[in-house]
Amino acid sequence: MNKLEAISPIDGRYSKATKPLAKYFSEKALMKYRLNVEGEYLISLSEHPLIKTRDFSKQEKKLIRKLHKISNKDAELIKTIETENHGIKEINKGYKTNHDVKAIEYYMKHKLKETSLKDSLEWIHFALTSEDINNLAYGLMLSDGIENVIFPEAVEVYGRLEELARQYRIVPMLARSHGQPASPTTTGKEFKVFASRLERQFDQLASYEILAKLNGATGNYNAHHIAYPDVNWPDFTKSFIEKLSQKRMIKLKPNLITTQTEPHDTYAELFDNLKRLNNIIIDFNQDIWRYISDDWIKQKSGEEVGSSTMPHKVNPIDFENSEGNLGIANALLKYFSSKLPISRLQRDLSDSTVERNFGVALGHSLIGYKSTLRGLNKIMVDGEKVIKEIKKHPEIISEAIQTILRREGIQTPYEQLKELTRGKKITMKEMETFIEKLQISDKLKTELKQIKPENYTGIAGILATVEDPR
Repeated sequence: MNKLEAISPIDGRYSKATKPLAKYFSEKALMKYRLNVEGEYLISLSEHPLIKTRDFSKQEKKLIRKLHKISNKDAELIKTIETENHGIKEINKGYKTNHDVKAIEYYMKHKLKETSLKDSLEWIHFALTSEDINNLAYGLMLSDGIENVIFPEAVEVYGRLEELARQYRIVPMLARSHGQPASPTTTGKEFKVFASRLERQFDQLASYEILAKLNGATGNYNAHHIAYPDVNWPDFTKSFIEKLSQKRMIKLKPNLITTQTEPHDTYAELFDNLKRLNNIIIDFNQDIWRYISDDWIKQKSGEEVGSSTMPHKVNPIDFENSEGNLGIANALLKYFSSKLPISRLQRDLSDSTVERNFGVALGHSLIGYKSTLRGLNKIMVDGEKVIKEIKKHPEIISEAIQTILRREGIQTPYEQLKELTRGKKITMKEMETFIEKLQISDKLKTELKQIKPENYTGIAGILATVEDPR
């Protein structure tokens, strides 16, 4: 299909940006992960001393482990087995299965029937329900997709914010609270705020664990236990799941107490983590948009067209694009978090179509991160502009003056400065006149007169480069 014909912009307009996720969240990828889980399960059965499978040779194990490395042609065959009357007699008598996981089982049998493993075909999917395979496959997809694509791209945004924090650590900037001029900060410190917030979400994400199950049709090992009552199936589950997620940043951990479906509470927690991460970047996008609007931050324009009718414009399109895509991602992530932990009785199938959209939410997230990073690589702070702006608001040093006067025991300094400054446009000359009229020592007057809007930034410059104590 031509990408211009795609319904979703993820596979159309933004396909270049989202292509890395296809390896983890396409339908072909889901097939690969299912095949991987089925194959490893078959091998684990063969290695258990109490289960009557024969031992597999190294070559046979290698053959099983190669099954998940499917081509597009292989994936199409699996899809055909599921959806079409295909005429391959040994596969469901040539009829479609109308069942995606059963199609995986039949595909494996079809591939192995002419090999030395032809005597072990009925051990494929032994005692399992589809959800045993699916929950492990989706857990691995999320683990790999986040670790290899989402996490690194978000870290790139973080890294650029840290660079800008260091670069502009001492450039003073007018702060605003409630939209009104407030005690000054530095441009670098404001970049650092967002970097610090992202770092906390990364720490949580990097140590995350997804719960998974392997306990049969209603979570009681009914089929497993009736076949092999002497096998400790919970221990088998623990060993299998932990081995399956070795060397991954986001681990899979066994949940032994479930219905047919793993409750997905850890999915909800994971998606909430990603939603918080996205919210932080949305918050940043909106702030940077305002700074660009105020001309405090400039964008390198290159040869881009800013407006179809106004030639002069250089719009903050990257940050706006990011905001929109992250908003879509968060709408989906929020729904995932509220929907997936709910399943009727021992299970219903309403989660299946939702899980197929994991890649959509992560795709919009990825587009958002890339857009913010692209915008960050174009910007520069206009130091002259921000200093000029901060000097327009001498009233912002009233906090400093009244604090020092309190230190010296002067009565009602807050009230005096409130009367001078509140709701008024004053000048530095008026501020100096106020200081001169105070009944204080000349030394203290000199100290107060040295306070300027552009140097009243506290330790913002230090905070901009400080290592986070977490």
